[in-house]
Amino acid sequence: MRLKDKVALITGGANGIGLATAERFAKEGAKIILWDLSDKGNDVVERFKKEGCDAIFKKVSVTNEHEVQQAVAEAHAHFGRIDILINNAGITKDRTLLKMSKQEWDDVIGVNLTGVFICTQAVAPIMKEQNYGRIVSASSNVAIRGNFGQTNYVATKSAIIGMTKVWALELGRFGITANCIAPGFITTAMTDLMPEEVRNQTLPSIPLGKWGVPEDVANGYLYLASDEASFVSGICLTIDGGAAR
Repeated sequence: MRLKDKVALITGGANGIGLATAERFAKEGAKIILWDLSDKGNDVVERFKKEGCDAIFKKVSVTNEHEVQQAVAEAHAHFGRIDILINNAGITKDRTLLKMSKQEWDDVIGVNLTGVFICTQAVAPIMKEQNYGRIVSASSNVAIRGNFGQTNYVATKSAIIGMTKVWALELGRFGITANCIAPGFITTAMTDLMPEEVRNQTLPSIPLGKWGVPEDVANGYLYLASDEASFVSGICLTIDGGAAR
């Protein structure tokens, strides 16, 4: 098992890519700390426990510094360590520049960017003390190519790449790697709401001719969180079927 006895904290872990990642990590022997705002997390953790995985769930808003610090302290007390942080939680509130409200900007910045900062700053001291850690954050391939109607979202995902490079420089001497992933079009409950004709319009830009599935992204998270990537830090791994950039 590639993550045997490692303790992994996954934000936004009750649905979609986060859930697929938690499931993948559990199968690889990890102990799971699952955070989400959805009560589905309780059912996920109960299922993991029945399958022999040590797991805990807590409803946490990654934008609330006090909640995050308290939840980190509780998880650390329970497991005695935190080896992996997957900054997966994210939202979209799409609108063109001329129509986007300040609130829509603030909401997306708060979860996708400030939330990643808050969670990483809370967990990094534990990893420093252990002299071991894997930090992997969710960027997006739109950080590289842009996307119509996503000023706020693209701003956060571009910033994730920059922060990752800074953290690789700052934390490497403590045995901590920092990387990010940049998924393209991935089939999730959220994207299932898109009209089929809109989905089909994206296919010509993807050389593999199809959308990815959450498991594709989970596999990327797994690699960067594993000891196979012990000499990989400061990179952004695109998982997008070769989409035009």
